[in-house]
Amino acid sequence: MVGAPAGGDLASPSFAVVIPMYNEERGAERCVTHVSEVLARLPERCRLIAVNDGSSDATATILERLSHLHPVLRLVTHPRNLGYGAALHSGVVAAAADDFDYVLFMDSDLTNDPSDIVRFVEKMAEGVDVIKATRYRSGGRMVGVPWQRRWISRLGGIVARLLFRLPLSDCTNGFRAVKARLRVAMPLRESGFAVIPEELYHCVFLAHSFSEIPVVLGNRNLDVRPTSFSYRPQTFYRYLKYCLLAGLRIPPRRHPTVPTRSASSGGA
Repeated sequence: MVGAPAGGDLASPSFAVVIPMYNEERGAERCVTHVSEVLARLPERCRLIAVNDGSSDATATILERLSHLHPVLRLVTHPRNLGYGAALHSGVVAAAADDFDYVLFMDSDLTNDPSDIVRFVEKMAEGVDVIKATRYRSGGRMVGVPWQRRWISRLGGIVARLLFRLPLSDCTNGFRAVKARLRVAMPLRESGFAVIPEELYHCVFLAHSFSEIPVVLGNRNLDVRPTSFSYRPQTFYRYLKYCLLAGLRIPPRRHPTVPTRSASSGGA
């Protein structure tokens, strides 16, 4: 961990796990069941917020049924598909409304192990502002991921780390936790996956402390809907844009009530 936690230790941090879902009828039940089982064993106040992002299949029906089986589950529904970034925002708003200390983001395909949530909670108890999963430190790795994706992710990660200049080895990892008060104050605009580097760009100026958790990233199961992420030129541009803004230390528009830190503090 780098940087002193701004809020001090949290003896029993509360948190909400936010999971966007779009046409995930084949994997929704498995995801909710596994995550709910992990949360049920924790003493902290916690919740699973599943955001149904305008699914046109049976995802909404499945989630509604599961909400009666898992008290920890709360549903948020978009009448139409708005995108990954918008779904995260709705989850954050719901978490902030119930005064949770942290929001923890993960995907519904279980490419990340829900049991790692426990390790995030340990860092939350230390009061860390931003907690990122990493594939690139001792104990972290990728399993079953095609070599093309490995190569692109690795190269992109190196570029992002050099430009963000943060103590993070895996800047583009979407499995992460952020203090809710910081996350809700970020005026994020990206509706797609580029919200991940956009969020980190804001963290450069808002967060005081960062920590990483080595994790094993698996490949998306063949029995669920293929990922909507694509390696198009527009995708690379959107990711690189926030890396460059951070590298140049050009501050974003920010909420006036959230104190910022010096852009040089807490660096790698």
